Amino acid sequence: MSSAELKASEGLHIFWYLAAATAVLAIVFAWIAFGPRATDFAGRKRVALADYHDGNPTGVPPALQAASVVERGEYLARAADCGVCHTSNGGASYAGGRAFVLPFGTLYSTNITPDSATGIGSYSDSDFLNAVRKGIAPHHTRIYPAMPYASYTYMTDADTLAIKAYLFSLQPVHSPTPPNSLKFPFNQRALMGVWSLLFNPQKRFEPHIDRAAEWNRGAYLVEALGHCGECHTPRNLFEGLNNRKKFAGTVQAGWHAYNITPDRTAGLGAWSDADIAHYLSRGHAEGHGTAAGPMGEAVDESLSHLTQGDIRAMVSYLRSVPAVASSDLPEINTHPASLSHAEGASADRNPAGKAVYEGACASCHGWSGVSPIMSFATLNGARAVNDPTATNVVQAILSGARRHVDDDTATMPAFGDAYSDYEIANLANYVTARFGARPSAMTAERVAKLRGAD
Repeated sequence: MSSAELKASEGLHIFWYLAAATAVLAIVFAWIAFGPRATDFAGRKRVALADYHDGNPTGVPPALQAASVVERGEYLARAADCGVCHTSNGGASYAGGRAFVLPFGTLYSTNITPDSATGIGSYSDSDFLNAVRKGIAPHHTRIYPAMPYASYTYMTDADTLAIKAYLFSLQPVHSPTPPNSLKFPFNQRALMGVWSLLFNPQKRFEPHIDRAAEWNRGAYLVEALGHCGECHTPRNLFEGLNNRKKFAGTVQAGWHAYNITPDRTAGLGAWSDADIAHYLSRGHAEGHGTAAGPMGEAVDESLSHLTQGDIRAMVSYLRSVPAVASSDLPEINTHPASLSHAEGASADRNPAGKAVYEGACASCHGWSGVSPIMSFATLNGARAVNDPTATNVVQAILSGARRHVDDDTATMPAFGDAYSDYEIANLANYVTARFGARPSAMTAERVAKLRGAD
């Protein structure tokens, strides 16, 4: 074979290698970009809302059907959890300015009071619909998907505009949004158009005709208004929701949003319906722990304001999601530790952590993990202390927690300013070793990073 023929042959081989690599990349891209949508797991027997005749799964519950549009909008804004994201710590409600610390920079939520200069006071109905469901603000400004418009896209016109009516009934607050600080290329808003093309289905909610009315109501609450997947579903390579691992759990804003599929070990499979309902509406489930962090906020500002019928609908829907086993949590340890702190448990090999626990924690949480004061403070069975990363244990120590249930109030003070990163790491490792299924290996360096995660 001549040298010219050899070069031609080598060139042909390179061409085929490049073609094969391109094809593989295209397949991988298609696999990621065109994955299942929110309710695809339930089959494709969907109809347009106008063609569904088993009640209306959207809107407000029956008790509010005759209420004014503003009252309906308030309920729906609560269900959509608008207030949490659009209210900064100590700031006016809905006036924005809350910081979201992401791996590629910091985003700030916008002012959604009816102030014309810094809020949404000049928004038309069309502007509001485009912003909430398409991620496009006036003047064709692309919104970052920290605003969950890929979930809100399923909301009906009527519900979205009822929320607008409620927001426009509020007192206008002049509050400019701080400038974002994002790294290149994430600071290029135009790229959000490509992201939306791939991951925003741009569809309104379609009921499944072979599912019960309660299930469809739950689907609308969980997927559209509640946007639960935005925290509990892992992200793919392009930061879209990976619905092949729907609700399997991930880390958001420095907190572990746990698996909420029906898996018995890592998820909610071992919880009763009453357990899930009580956790959603009150932020606590006996033997399973108490909500804190972003989930605690969601309970306080959103879920606790929903009717019990809507909570039951959400439970019905969550029960139907395919179980996903995940390795992030071992089998939950529900057995109390020894009542005596003097006995030689493995946790006692950590005298530094034990000393902090004795001084700051034992009086409320007890040495056995069963609180002598109130059930909210019981650690046994809680997923946080059974999480070998100890992420949420550290976050609860840093920022504290507060739960209101009926006439009972549970308050855990924040210890972030009282203890060093080293002391908090040792305390977290002591708690998981004493009360959990597997001890953690938290470090002071990791605590320092979690301090700055939100």
